[in-house]
Amino acid sequence: MKTEYTREKLLTTVAELQNKLGSSNLCIIDVRPAEDYAKGHIPGATHFDLFGLSLIDTSDAPLKAFMFMIHHVLELRGVSESKEVIFYEDNSGMRAARGLWFLEYYGHPNVKMLDGGFSAWKAAGGPVTNEAAPPKAATFKIDERREVLATADDVLQSLNKNETAILDTRSVGEYLGTHVRAARGGAIPGAIHIEWTDNIAPDGKFKSNDALKAMYEQAGITPEKEVLSYCQGGYRAAHSYVALRLLGFPRVRNYIGSWKEWGDRADLPIETPQGKK
Repeated sequence: MKTEYTREKLLTTVAELQNKLGSSNLCIIDVRPAEDYAKGHIPGATHFDLFGLSLIDTSDAPLKAFMFMIHHVLELRGVSESKEVIFYEDNSGMRAARGLWFLEYYGHPNVKMLDGGFSAWKAAGGPVTNEAAPPKAATFKIDERREVLATADDVLQSLNKNETAILDTRSVGEYLGTHVRAARGGAIPGAIHIEWTDNIAPDGKFKSNDALKAMYEQAGITPEKEVLSYCQGGYRAAHSYVALRLLGFPRVRNYIGSWKEWGDRADLPIETPQGKK
C-alpha cells in the first residue's frame, strides 16, 4: 500500500476541525493526561492517554502482542477504517504523533494530528466542553504496514549503511550518555542527533516544510535515505517520523523499542559521542 504524505494529509487545522464537529464519520482522540481532559476538551473527543504504553522487547511474540493490544484499545475508543481519526494534545506534540504513527502502522487511510493542539484550539475560540460521552466501540480492519516500524534487529542490520540514517530524537544529555535511562547510556553507533522539539515552532505547531527540510538536510538526513528514528520508548521518535513524512520522505521507520530496549541489551553496540554536540 503506497500512501502519499503531505501536510494536508497528516495535519488538520483548527478551522477544518471546527467545520467537521458532530460528523458521524469523525473520531477525535484526546491523548493528554486524564486530568487535562476532565478540565475541558474538544466536543465529541474521547480520551486515550497513550503515554504509559511502551514495548521494550521487539522480538516477534512481544511485538505482535503489543500491537494487538494497542489495536484493540483503539477499537474500544471508536476507531475504524471508515472514520477520519484526529489526535490532539496541548500542542503538535509526541503523544498525538505516536497515535498517528500507530494508525499508519495499521494502514488506516485517514488519520491526522491537530496542528497546534488544544492550545491553538482555545486561542482560536474553539468550543470546549466538560461533557464526556462514552465511546462506542468499533471494528477496525487493519492492513499492517511493517515498513514503518523498526525492531532492534532491523536497526542492527542498518548500521554502517550509507543508504540508511539513524536519527536520535532524544535530549542532548541522553545522546551524549550523561543522562542514563537504561542499563547503559550513550547512542546507537552512527546516529545523527536532532532533538524532536526542534520540529516545533514557538507557536506549538510544526515548523514550515522549508525550515524542517533545511534542518534535516544540514544534518545529512535526505529523502533518498531510509530513516530509522529512535528515542527512549518510541514517542519522540514518532514525532520526528511525522516531521519527515510532512516532507514526503518515502522510507521512515519508528524504532518502537528505542533506547530502553537497545541500552538494556548488552549484546548490542553503543557509542558515547562526547564532544559531538
